[in-house]
Amino acid sequence: MSNALQAGHKQPNPVAVLSKFMDSLKPQLALALPKHLTADRMARLTLTAFSTTPALQACTHHSIAASIMTASTLGLEPGVNGQGYLIPYGTSCTFVPGWKGLVDIANRSGRCTVWTGAVFEGDTFEYALGDNPFIRHHPGDEDDPSKLTHVYAVGRVKGSEWPVIEVWTIRKVWKHRDKFNKVGKRHYSFGNPEMYARKVPLLQVLKYMPSSIELSSAIAASNAAEEGRTVTVDSNFVVVDNGPPQQGPDEAAQDGTNQATGEVTFMTDEEFKAQREEFKALIESGKRKPNDLIHTIETRTPLTPEQKMEIASWALESTEAA
Repeated sequence: MSNALQAGHKQPNPVAVLSKFMDSLKPQLALALPKHLTADRMARLTLTAFSTTPALQACTHHSIAASIMTASTLGLEPGVNGQGYLIPYGTSCTFVPGWKGLVDIANRSGRCTVWTGAVFEGDTFEYALGDNPFIRHHPGDEDDPSKLTHVYAVGRVKGSEWPVIEVWTIRKVWKHRDKFNKVGKRHYSFGNPEMYARKVPLLQVLKYMPSSIELSSAIAASNAAEEGRTVTVDSNFVVVDNGPPQQGPDEAAQDGTNQATGEVTFMTDEEFKAQREEFKALIESGKRKPNDLIHTIETRTPLTPEQKMEIASWALESTEAA
């Protein structure tokens, strides 16, 4: 009898569970979204990515929510036309802006124009830097990422005489990746080589373009993802997880401690709950900003991405109450 009941017991559908979680998040999403996006659409995009990427199903719902909040604040749609991607690192999900998303954000202001290109074997390609920079690129028929030879980015500030040009050999790109990569083969560049390669010179060009809050936040998100760290962009502040990316269930404990090395011990849920009201009161009273509070707490104990996300959400609650 008990065996029959056990056999008839079904595990909850992960997609259905996340769908319910996203429904509860929609009011907060709506506050962060620009006019051209809706909370319903962002929820659908999240569920699509979740259902088609098995590794995402190992990520915590709070890290997925933080990633969607980041995408929403930047006005980018994950998985749509290369604007950005939900990337799983063990049990943590992070949103990585694609090169198309960065181009879109930079061009929105109307103060500059940026674009990027990839050069493959067989293309005709020449360029010059110096006081008369130019790029001439005539693509051929090749589009195999393994045949990439160069990537480049060009930016032109409105009213300026000369463009800003950055050209990298693909060998230089991979050398750059390997210098900062902290997650080995899990780094998103292995699954999206051209997207990553084109973004590297683009980020260099963007340093010379007119800045905005959205562009600065997108660059921070890209730089964090470069090292496999999680990042939350919420309202007008950015929270970057300073610890290593969370590992899978077999590699790390629930509190973030690496059992093999014992290097990092995050604040436990019990410890956080015991001090939640004290922390929240500091935010709601305006005495502390979320970034400042997180920095102060982490001088004693590192916080998990979920705990940082909750602290960030209190600022929005205070805004709504006002």
